[in-house]
Amino acid sequence: MVVLQSVVNSGLELRADTPSLPDELPLPSATELPIGSAGFILRVASGRFRLWVLAILLSEGLHALCGALLPQVLGRIIGTITRAGAEGVALAAVTRSVVLFAVLCGAELVFGRIGSAVQLRLAPRQRQYVARALFRYLHRHSHRFLTENFAGALAHRISETSHGVNQVMFATLTEFWPMSIVITVANVLLLRASPWLGAFTTTWSIAFIAASLYLARRTQPLSSAASRARSRTAGAVVDSVTNHATVRLFARLEHERERLADAQSRELTTVLRANLAMEQVRLFQFSASAVLKGGTVVLAVWLWERGQLRVGDFVMAVSLSLLVIGEVRNLSRRFLELFEALGNVSEGVSTIFKPHELADHSGALDHEIGRGSIEFSNVDFRYAEGANVFSGLSLTIPAGQRVGLVGLSGSGKSTFVSLLLRLYDPQAGTIRIDGHDLRSMTQDSLHRQVGLIPQDPTLFHRTLRENIRYGRTGASDQEVEQAARRAHAHEFIAAMPEQYDAMVGERGVKLSGGQRQRIAIARVMLKDAPLLVLDEATASLDSLTELAIQSALDDAMEGKTVVVIAHRLSTIAHLDRILVFSRGCVIEDGTHQELLAKSGGYAELWAAQSKVGDAA
Repeated sequence: MVVLQSVVNSGLELRADTPSLPDELPLPSATELPIGSAGFILRVASGRFRLWVLAILLSEGLHALCGALLPQVLGRIIGTITRAGAEGVALAAVTRSVVLFAVLCGAELVFGRIGSAVQLRLAPRQRQYVARALFRYLHRHSHRFLTENFAGALAHRISETSHGVNQVMFATLTEFWPMSIVITVANVLLLRASPWLGAFTTTWSIAFIAASLYLARRTQPLSSAASRARSRTAGAVVDSVTNHATVRLFARLEHERERLADAQSRELTTVLRANLAMEQVRLFQFSASAVLKGGTVVLAVWLWERGQLRVGDFVMAVSLSLLVIGEVRNLSRRFLELFEALGNVSEGVSTIFKPHELADHSGALDHEIGRGSIEFSNVDFRYAEGANVFSGLSLTIPAGQRVGLVGLSGSGKSTFVSLLLRLYDPQAGTIRIDGHDLRSMTQDSLHRQVGLIPQDPTLFHRTLRENIRYGRTGASDQEVEQAARRAHAHEFIAAMPEQYDAMVGERGVKLSGGQRQRIAIARVMLKDAPLLVLDEATASLDSLTELAIQSALDDAMEGKTVVVIAHRLSTIAHLDRILVFSRGCVIEDGTHQELLAKSGGYAELWAAQSKVGDAA
């Protein structure tokens, strides 16, 4: 009652006008994994909202108890009326029972509304609470994990898991828990009224629950198959509509219709099987309900005729049987929904809650990078189940040096940058920045101090201003515009109707490749990190824009350590140093002029590109 009173009087975080969310959910460490679906749900239930969960547990329990006691009080009223001889005595006795009946009705209403009110406010907050915890844990996974799983599937898992946790918890608290109280109280009251009657209803309850559980487990695979079939059909429609231009240009509309019809045919077969199984479950439920109703009435009449059951107990028995039927009528469906929700939680937990491949070490620090000297010392690296990319690579880049990386595709340039950004850890050797082993730094501190302009930049489906400001979230509008001007993006932004408030579309689809690249450059210029990495940063730009931006990039490089991956050698000829990669080894190292003088691999690449340029 103390918990219920605090819920009614305070509201705390659960007031409808409270926008804030609770503290973070304590997530499992690598040594605790796997925790399983039940363990995760218990972690949520015993976390920040545990008092509110307890409030629902108490209120729903008292609500069910009051409802289960009403038939007994009703039977007492009927029994008192039939037994009383004098009107005055009957009225006094009935009045007490009527008052108790009214109190139970009022208490049932109050406790029921308290439980519903708490659930109404708790459910969306708890779902967001779980989703944020999953989101936070997912973002700590390695680059390898995120590239090996579909982004859409992971997002769907977060949604399904957070929703599934709510389904399981509230089904347990508001359905199975009250149901167990009603069935238990009903059978206890009937056993007190008549051992025969109590034995019958208790046996029926046990058999019905066991059969419902069995039927739910048996029909679950069919329901899951039907759900998958509907998803496949929807996927076929999305796939066809997404590629509508190809369908039209190849005149394959009829072919797509046939594919859809075939998918729908397979779906129909699966769905009909599931529907038939559910109809058999419903037939069992109605038949079992009829057995309980008819059996209770017949047995009660038989006991009453032999003087073993009073009229009031007869009324109580019939009322309780109807109450139990109302509680358990859809028990198999509820079990089915519970198993489905548990399955969603289990899949989400098993998918997301895997040990982080690149977790920060317990003693990792937020090291500050000065100008950013880079050292690779005896580095061995290979991708999963692949041959070594690097074997004993040792390389030093002094602070403030601007270095270009060239070589054929697959030579190791991108892998070098990925290791520098600690998207992967080497199998052997050490990588240091300013003398600090990357593994001794927190990943956040490393990435805060590195600016990356990728070859194919992706933008958020947000405004241009937000995308540029992502480089430094505290930047003013004036600083955002200044960065855009330096990246030669202000001109096309100013020409847009909404200018800096224009939405760029998913992954920046509303912008051209060159425009996306300029926004990415502006974002990194605004970040102004001491270590700068460019991966074909001007590849999507036309020649005139490239020349204009190159000067801005040169300004941005001033005083920084810079690593540039380039296929067009003209873009890196002016850098301090050029490294030529081949099969994971640095085969040439020097300035542009020095490498040309060696007449080696770099000179051959330069000559080949010069011929292509002349021919063009």
